[in-house]
Amino acid sequence: MSLEKNLRQYGTKLLLASAAMGLAVCFFELRSLGAADQPGDARMVEAKATTGTSSQLSLRTPTPGTAIYETRRGDTVISVARHYLAQTSYLTSSQLAQAIRESNRNLDGTFLKPGQQLSIPGIIATPILEKAISVPKDFEVRAIYLTGLMAGSDRGVKIVRRWREAGGNAVVFDIKDSDGTVNIPFEHPLLGSHKVYIHDLAKYTRFLNSQGLHAIARIAMFRDQRLVLAHPELAVRSKKSGQPWRENGKLVWTDPSRIEVQEYDIALAQAAAAMGVDEIQFDYVRFPAEGEQTDAAFSFQKTHSDWQRSDVIADFLRRAYTALHPKGVLLSLDVFGVMAWQRPVDLAHTGQDIVRMAKYCDVLSPMIYPSHFFGMDGYAKPGDAPEHFIGESMDRFVQITAGSGVVIRPWLQAFAWRTKTYSPKYIEVQVLTAKNKGGIGFLFWNANNDYTKPYAAMPEMKASKGQYFRGDEISTLRASLGTPPTDGAR
Repeated sequence: MSLEKNLRQYGTKLLLASAAMGLAVCFFELRSLGAADQPGDARMVEAKATTGTSSQLSLRTPTPGTAIYETRRGDTVISVARHYLAQTSYLTSSQLAQAIRESNRNLDGTFLKPGQQLSIPGIIATPILEKAISVPKDFEVRAIYLTGLMAGSDRGVKIVRRWREAGGNAVVFDIKDSDGTVNIPFEHPLLGSHKVYIHDLAKYTRFLNSQGLHAIARIAMFRDQRLVLAHPELAVRSKKSGQPWRENGKLVWTDPSRIEVQEYDIALAQAAAAMGVDEIQFDYVRFPAEGEQTDAAFSFQKTHSDWQRSDVIADFLRRAYTALHPKGVLLSLDVFGVMAWQRPVDLAHTGQDIVRMAKYCDVLSPMIYPSHFFGMDGYAKPGDAPEHFIGESMDRFVQITAGSGVVIRPWLQAFAWRTKTYSPKYIEVQVLTAKNKGGIGFLFWNANNDYTKPYAAMPEMKASKGQYFRGDEISTLRASLGTPPTDGAR
């Protein structure tokens, strides 16, 4: 009896020890899943088979295209969305947050309860890789402009969708602003760390392409205050003070003739091409046009004393076009509308020799906003004479570039500055005049990204088949080439 009693007691102790060990293992596994307090330290919860009693936690298995996240104290849906955004096909955190709510119906309030297992939708196995959609240079672009900040926002996505619904087929968006801010991830010794607004350019480009939109990445070139502040040695110099020269006492410029500056902008353009944009657009591809010009000193004046400013711009464009053209992207150049008049003073200041520039690009986009032609052709209010100034500008640009093969695709006015007649009709007059004078496509500029009037004008222009524009579409072009459509980001 004593032996049997001792064996039972020993067996009971073994059983209790075994049970305690099992609980400890289970507790250790649970703690390993919750080791971090913030989603920044989160990892996907790996599904594991469970054995033993039903009290042990049964972990969910993620379905294809999803991940499982176990919530921590202080988590919110938007904080989880921000953490996972780069791993998903969604463009913005709020889009992903909404998708998380739709995939997990039991979410209440701002903060999530610790220990919840959330299904994260839209997970992609590998980073998105996008290739440029090659189009002929005379593809009829119908575009609006977005700042980098707007392009990467929820409002920007809504603007893009509305423009597409209105009949647009392209979007111009900043990857480098006119103050030098770079809006995309880009590593370069001259740049350093920087805040980005378009977190994944390939994903954004795929989104535009999936909407049937031609993606045009705009780079503001040589007016670059950010680069000057970080590297003052690259600035235009004041002959009087030896300090960075300022245009009208305010704006600072990088020296367009410094090879380091040129290579920096070419490298940014190449990076954008590698991320799948369809076209690179150079703006501010010129020297400063205002301010005390005699006080401005440039490096080419020492290294190439026989050169003019136009020689610097032409040589830069030759190298840039040589570097970019094999990438399958178009290269377009924004130029002053007044350059159509070919006044010697404008050429001497800007360096924009239209004849030479046309050799090293696919498209020229003159900025022929009627309101900007003040003091010209005897018009006291040029902003109220769109037909005259659009028509006169186009006639001159077509004549200057005759035989070059370059496409003239103008920037048109989509803002009410210096005009009391801005309206949907104002938009229609500009588009019709530009087309009748040899323009192929158009770009609408509004610095605030307010395209109320173009939205209103587009349906009527679209309905008048062939009168205002041909109606080129990427989908039709791809179908003719036998190219399948692109699956877009959400």
